[in-house]
Amino acid sequence: MATTRLMPLHTGKGRTVGQAISAIIDYTENPQKTDGGRLITSWQCDSRIADAEFLFTKNQYIQKTGRVRGEDDVIAYHLRQSFVPGEITPEEANRLGCELAKRFTKGNHAYIVCTHIDKAHIHNHVIWNSTALSQTRKFRNFWGSSRAVRRLNDTICIENGYSIVENPKRHGKSYNKWLGDKKKPSHRERICTAIDDALTQKPDSFETLLELLRQAGYEVKGKKVPSLLGGEQKKSIRMDTLGDGYQRHAGVLPDQLCIRSKGASHWCGLWHFKLAVLSAGYLVVLCTLDRRDTEHCRLPFDLYVTPVLCKVG
Repeated sequence: MATTRLMPLHTGKGRTVGQAISAIIDYTENPQKTDGGRLITSWQCDSRIADAEFLFTKNQYIQKTGRVRGEDDVIAYHLRQSFVPGEITPEEANRLGCELAKRFTKGNHAYIVCTHIDKAHIHNHVIWNSTALSQTRKFRNFWGSSRAVRRLNDTICIENGYSIVENPKRHGKSYNKWLGDKKKPSHRERICTAIDDALTQKPDSFETLLELLRQAGYEVKGKKVPSLLGGEQKKSIRMDTLGDGYQRHAGVLPDQLCIRSKGASHWCGLWHFKLAVLSAGYLVVLCTLDRRDTEHCRLPFDLYVTPVLCKVG
């Protein structure tokens, strides 16, 4: 049984392409890990000078195509293939690693396979050049490539009589995570986060909530339907367009924010209190009072109308 992990390699800060390639190849070819270099196999390159050959191919690619990428360029791919202890020999593991690399790259990229035996489990480090042997194309990572590698690895293990992980635990990432967590939150997401932070302070009214948002750096505009402007926003965003989780939803009062007219919650236990009208995002509270009791209660017989901002779910 073998598990796999695919990792694109970048230059990194403070290093040249040549230095980055040399660093990863020097690590994988460590004689103490590869039985003095015996467990190293290469394809379309000399393992002793693979870093120089990889770099030469990349320079030829630039000269032939004129295409130059920036710091985000993938210089090589690192595939780690780990086996269950005691199930396979180092030589056989190296052979399966070579087969996996050749079939996955379709033989279009130079690679080296280094089998490490310094741990309890035998594992391969496969490094292949992102630039193809034709020097006119590059290997492009794709969404789901890790799954494709795992499936091919399982196929090779079955073909050679080795076990596989039948029910692997999924550790897949969202597309934004796959991009390297570089995607910034949108203005709407930032506003929703600010509302969440304000609700944790348990504001006792809608105006208090708006004041907390002002203190967080947002400018509140509008009266009937407030809109927020802050940060790098060029246009204000209406609060009723933030999505289902932050809409003005009449009749639903979350624990974090229960906004009613002054005294309503107090008199709710003394007089019959009910919701009568739900319209346009407003909670209309009808307090049915006996007119003879109004002087005693010192409360006017009136309708209590209060806007409500609800976070649903």
